[in-house]
Amino acid sequence: MVGTVNTYRRVIALTGPLLPLVSFLARLPVAMSQFGSFLLVAQTSGSLATAGAVGGALSVGQVLFGPVLGWLADRHGQRPVVLAAAAVNAVATAALVTGALTHLATVPLAAIGALTGASVPLIGPLARTRSVALARRADADESVVGAVHALEGTLDEVSFVFGPALVGLAALLAHPAFALAAAAGLVAVFGTVYALHPTAAVTGGHPRTKPGGGRPARDRGAGGRDARGQGTEGQGTGGRVRPPAVVHAVRGSLALQGAMFGACQAGITALTIRLGVPDQAAVVYSAMGVVSAVVGISLGALPARFGLRLRWRVATGAALVFSAPLLVTDGLWPLYAVVTVLGAAYAPHLITAFALTERAVEPARLSTSMAFAASCLVAGQATALVVCGRLAEAYGPAGAFAVAVGAAALCLLLSLVTRVPAARTHPTGGSVPGPRTGSSVTQENGAAYAGR
Repeated sequence: MVGTVNTYRRVIALTGPLLPLVSFLARLPVAMSQFGSFLLVAQTSGSLATAGAVGGALSVGQVLFGPVLGWLADRHGQRPVVLAAAAVNAVATAALVTGALTHLATVPLAAIGALTGASVPLIGPLARTRSVALARRADADESVVGAVHALEGTLDEVSFVFGPALVGLAALLAHPAFALAAAAGLVAVFGTVYALHPTAAVTGGHPRTKPGGGRPARDRGAGGRDARGQGTEGQGTGGRVRPPAVVHAVRGSLALQGAMFGACQAGITALTIRLGVPDQAAVVYSAMGVVSAVVGISLGALPARFGLRLRWRVATGAALVFSAPLLVTDGLWPLYAVVTVLGAAYAPHLITAFALTERAVEPARLSTSMAFAASCLVAGQATALVVCGRLAEAYGPAGAFAVAVGAAALCLLLSLVTRVPAARTHPTGGSVPGPRTGSSVTQENGAAYAGR
């Protein structure tokens, strides 16, 4: 326990206490916008179809443009990209509220929803990238990097518990419009603060990096080696670096994890409606998120001998075992019990998946890869919500829960058949490429961020 606390103290010494708080508050709008837009449009239009169209457009915008924003952050640095995205997202969210309240037609309202999703500032993936960059520049050991991933994963989980809860509370006490208006304010204020935080200097961008991630041609010498004498195996034409197979497998695993989220949402909603307690759906889902967050923060206590390959297999195996009882769950309290236990498998899988991504990709492409991974998760969830909603109507809650169990089985299969590198694919050399103002940021001067 003491060792775990000391590890997280080292993480906070690198980032400063303000950065995790700011990044958490800047993440909340993402968790609020999807659920909030659906509730708002459903209430103002009286049509679930219109609400679904707007919510779907928001998800599509985020899935398609998330990797683009990640690539822009890799190329130009996080500060200008997050500043621009936060401003556009705040205006788009406010426009979505205005459009819904004034009964705007479905097509233009869905277009605003798409813009809202496309401009999500990706605080979660970018905060992971920034914190990892701080740890690498400080020559931190793998236990600290693992704690960075655990902390960031926990912040994501907590935000996705509190975000929908705040929307539900606003809808209960007043109107869903207040929740989305609050989301616009949060992203404008805390997205800007995150962008301007001094730690943004470690993600200053790599303007010569090609969109595919390859080094510029002039940095590569003859014989397939770059100017530093390192081989360029795995590159395509023009120096384009192909991501290792494990990266594609992890993206597939995250899409399946998203499918589990969507299937569980649909199944939980269908079952609580059948039981006559539809207001319990959000509470049940939140209970799963709370347990997931608690287990996620505890991953920092795992010793190094529990490598990422083992964690991936254990997490996906646990998800399959813990989700199977959903197929025969038919009461509220059994639902609470099964879903709460299932939450214990979610955060370990998500944290391990992002850690595997960080291990396998080039540091200069980390924001792009983290954004792509997050988009896969969103895509899986959005697709499953559409499919499982119809399955739940046709076959009951078990129809949706069957998709969750099937997705868990495929996740386990991926973890078993994928070759996971035993060591980091791209050496960091104790630093992350990017603008520098002197020597490497060490752990001691990294602590200077603590007071910011």
